[in-house]
Amino acid sequence: MTEILKNLSGQGVSIWLDDISRERLRTGNLEALIRDKQVVGVTSNPTIFASALSKGDAYDIQLHDLAIRGVEVEEAVRAITTYDIRWAADVLRPVYDATSGVDGRVSIEVDPRLARDTAKTIAEARALWWMVDRPNLFIKIPATVEGLPAITQAIAEGISVNVTLIFSLERYRAVMDAWLTGLEQAKAAGLNLAEIESVASFFVSRVDTEIDKRLDKTDSAEAKALKGKAAVANARLAFAAFEEVMNSPRWQELRAAGARPQRPLWASTGTKDPSYPDTLYVDELVTAGTVNTMPEKTLDAVADHGNITGDTVRGSYEEAWNTMAALKEAGIDYDDVVRALEEEGVQKFEASWTELLETVSAELRKA
Repeated sequence: MTEILKNLSGQGVSIWLDDISRERLRTGNLEALIRDKQVVGVTSNPTIFASALSKGDAYDIQLHDLAIRGVEVEEAVRAITTYDIRWAADVLRPVYDATSGVDGRVSIEVDPRLARDTAKTIAEARALWWMVDRPNLFIKIPATVEGLPAITQAIAEGISVNVTLIFSLERYRAVMDAWLTGLEQAKAAGLNLAEIESVASFFVSRVDTEIDKRLDKTDSAEAKALKGKAAVANARLAFAAFEEVMNSPRWQELRAAGARPQRPLWASTGTKDPSYPDTLYVDELVTAGTVNTMPEKTLDAVADHGNITGDTVRGSYEEAWNTMAALKEAGIDYDDVVRALEEEGVQKFEASWTELLETVSAELRKA
């Protein structure tokens, strides 16, 4: 089962697990995935933590101690989540060392309720960076308009950032600009640019979910034939934008000063539509210098029957533009789609954060 994953990794794709839980950590499951399934990083989000807290007894002792100390619920959530992230970072430290800091990374998200507040997002990023205190940490900052200056400031201070909730090509370009500006400020401040890593999480499956829903409302068979094609096309064009920036004089100057690329990370790569191949968003987005973060179900599916045939991104840009043009012709308003997806993404994470707070609050009362 691992040969396909080895092939994927051999193509230059870093395989990250889109999940974390204390149960996974204490049983050695994460170490097993690193050893057996090419996993070289971990991402988390409020939904993942809410799910982890609602199952099993792995958090009982810490919850009991927090309850006895009378810790407020928000502080308790931070204590619980940063504990897991620190542990995962230590498990992945050998990967971090072996790859000179490129992989072996673990991500934790700022409070999603702050997505529209630049100053609070910066303060939260600093606090999490200090609390976890591991060099292989990523602070996840959403790519909202208000998040862009926070990305720049964090990078400028030497905080490694995973930019999340990117849906649109225009916003992705703005993210890369924010990252470059942060590196330029870090350079001016005399920081070691080689120690500042970043990835840009470009969301995939949700694009098809939203656009397919709109295509279903048309009467055109030609339009409906475009279902399941938008997400891959959008992601491939994002990589084309990344390549443009990598060829720019602005980046070349920073690279000469020791900076590393902000790798594109394919997020939300589990298929939502059961009629699509369950490895679709892995097979069709293979290219060197990228990350694919997968839920374990998708990881297992790729290991079992993924179709890794080489690079499926470079050289596909004309086809991708044609797909986007056909969607526009079919009446799909791209700008409205990505706006709706960003709003929905923020709202979903806010709802999960609220669920997490409520779960911890209930557990503290029980403890």
